[in-house]
Amino acid sequence: MQDEKSRAASWFRQLRDDIVAAFEGLEDSHDNGPMADAAPGRFDVSETKRASDDGSDAGGGLMSVMRGGRVFEKVGVNVSEVYGSLGVQAQKAMAARGVPGMEDDPRFWASGISLVAHMQNPHVPAVHMNTRMFWTPGAWWFGGGSDLNPCIEYDEDTAHFHATQKAHLDPHGTDHYPHLKKWADEYFYIPHRHRARGVGGIFMDDQNSGDWEADFALTQDIGRAFLKAYVPLVEKRRGQNWSDADKETQLVHRGLYAEYNLVYDRGTKFGLATGHDADAVLMSLPPVAKWT
Repeated sequence: MQDEKSRAASWFRQLRDDIVAAFEGLEDSHDNGPMADAAPGRFDVSETKRASDDGSDAGGGLMSVMRGGRVFEKVGVNVSEVYGSLGVQAQKAMAARGVPGMEDDPRFWASGISLVAHMQNPHVPAVHMNTRMFWTPGAWWFGGGSDLNPCIEYDEDTAHFHATQKAHLDPHGTDHYPHLKKWADEYFYIPHRHRARGVGGIFMDDQNSGDWEADFALTQDIGRAFLKAYVPLVEKRRGQNWSDADKETQLVHRGLYAEYNLVYDRGTKFGLATGHDADAVLMSLPPVAKWT
């Protein structure tokens, strides 16, 4: 499984590089409309480390964050490769999920990419994407997806986002898109608000068909779909003027995003429970939010 781990980790790193380049390109090409006169944003890149109980090497990654750009108010694109032994609580949680052998052997390896973008213009939707591979001595699986989080909804933008994802999933079987769309609708739901976090997307977890190559190819196409699904929406909306009321709507909607990520998101809970860099784990939180 070592070769498969290396291939997955390399893929997530390449996807990170492609997205960072594309997002900085959006900053450079924004030359008309609100904030076009500001300086284009750039990513600050720093290494992250996972803290192990005994001080041994436990892996880490790269945290890439852009703040105060003319298109992106805050966007983070993190990639990681971590390993070691799970803490007691994380081990119990994995065992409760039915991970084979986890009761007796807490070793694990995980790699993935995680992205959250919060935008300057309220007409440009916020977005989330992640893909990952997880290994234990008794199992391996893939997970991830992407979902759109507009504060001002445009039906045609939602349709484009979903259609692009469907086009990338259908070659792997036409049952994948409706299944993963339904999963996203259920996963990105805020029970205490009785509403969805956004307009959905696709999501999967514990993906192990028994064919690693097939599952890896599916995961790669989830990643490949992202820029094609999202960049055209940014290009379409970034030049629109906005009002104070639009900005207020955006800030209140960001409160929903923060609530979900802090209360329900499985990745946030896992990252904090396993000792990964807290700043990297909480990168998803918006820079400014409001509650009514």
